[in-house]
Amino acid sequence: MGGGVERPTVAIAGASGFVGEVVRRALAKRHRVIGLTRSPALYANPPREEGVEWRRCDLFSLRDLDRALEGVDCAIYLVHSMLPSARLTQASFADLDLLLADNFARAAETAGVEQLLYVGGLTPGDEPLSPHLASRLEVERTLGSRAVPLTSLRAGLIVGPGGSSLDILVNLVRRLPAMILPRWTESLTQPISLVDVVRALELCVGNPETFGQTYDVGGPDVLTYRRMLRRVARILGRRRLMVGVPLFSPKLSRLWVTLVSGASRQLVNPLVESLRHDMVCAENPLQARLAPETQGFDDALRASLGPGGEARPNPLWNVIPFDRAFLRRASTVRSIQRLVLPPGRDADWMASEYLRFLPRFGWPLLRCEVDGPACRFFLVGTRLLLLELRFAPERSASDRQIFDVVGGLLVKRAAGPLGRLEFREVPGGREALAAVHDFRPALPWLIYNQTHARVHLWVMRGFGRHLRRLAAQRPVAPTLEAGSGPTRA
Repeated sequence: MGGGVERPTVAIAGASGFVGEVVRRALAKRHRVIGLTRSPALYANPPREEGVEWRRCDLFSLRDLDRALEGVDCAIYLVHSMLPSARLTQASFADLDLLLADNFARAAETAGVEQLLYVGGLTPGDEPLSPHLASRLEVERTLGSRAVPLTSLRAGLIVGPGGSSLDILVNLVRRLPAMILPRWTESLTQPISLVDVVRALELCVGNPETFGQTYDVGGPDVLTYRRMLRRVARILGRRRLMVGVPLFSPKLSRLWVTLVSGASRQLVNPLVESLRHDMVCAENPLQARLAPETQGFDDALRASLGPGGEARPNPLWNVIPFDRAFLRRASTVRSIQRLVLPPGRDADWMASEYLRFLPRFGWPLLRCEVDGPACRFFLVGTRLLLLELRFAPERSASDRQIFDVVGGLLVKRAAGPLGRLEFREVPGGREALAAVHDFRPALPWLIYNQTHARVHLWVMRGFGRHLRRLAAQRPVAPTLEAGSGPTRA
């Protein structure tokens, strides 16, 4: 490997999270580990560990990732976009995760990384997936869509200190003397201890036999969620009345789980929606190798609890308040919309079509002028420059078009990266993402939220309808030119 036989270099995206913290420490014994973090608080005061280097990296920035993955042999992806990345985010978790995974795969290919590794979710049979599980599978496919071979581990409930799903189960038992259990608590799952997930990753890192392979991994116990709740109660020494009802009722379940567990809706909602599936491992060589020494649910649970029976905290919790305060001071906006890409078209065409569409959609208020790489939007009848975009050809390609936000009355001038608008194709060629990153509004925040922010969503929904109409028309031949930016007709 490029990093040397003695100490190959492994980068971990999500190195400070629930799984990443333990993986980082385990791999540092035999590898040079690079922890990637966008947390300003963590980067300013990182854990001092031999064999670990920290690199600050915004995964939404392909330029950051290109630098961060230089000299890396293997890269592990342990990211799930549940925490905020801007003061205002207009995006679904699935679209955020898709963009991040696409960035990571592109950067790994550019850097010459030899192997990608990913820990995702078990995928049940051929039945329709919940949005959460569908997103996990989409991330897996996106990471594997480039030239770098992907090793994918699919796991169910991971039991270890700081695990959010386990934290929810423990808090439900601790706080409720009686529970009415809906039908989803009869779903089967095969939990796996955090230490066994780490063992699985150690067996796969740098192992050519695992390149391009997907493995289900799980512990020795196959349990319903009701049985897991009863085991948690027994280990905590709590007597709990549990009564089952034949209803799935996801809305009611999300409400009471959120209220009782104290977890955020962003975490609880996708979790509850996924619980209608049975998630059990399919046989495979890696699972067979792990099985003789896998830790049972009860032992893994005991190792995850504090002295008072409380779930041990997530290692990120001590930095989250500082990072949220940083985001509030930075006052940036992130907005991502998934759009239909008409057959035979690419991101280059979509960017040009957007610049044609916007003045027509905004008439009679908006006027657009294109001058070489610059695109300027004015209030009709005036020379008031509302927004100026500048095409970035050196960072663009036919499947990804970048415009920097360089001026205008709607933009606040401040230190830090320029805001940018991008259009990118995603694997499969039938969809694209339109994304705004690091935009700093000049309007006071409360006014911006009620005006400009809502107008942007209204415009993008209109553009989405426009693209769907075009997609329903007769297919066109693929464009022959690429990367010419906003001056294209």
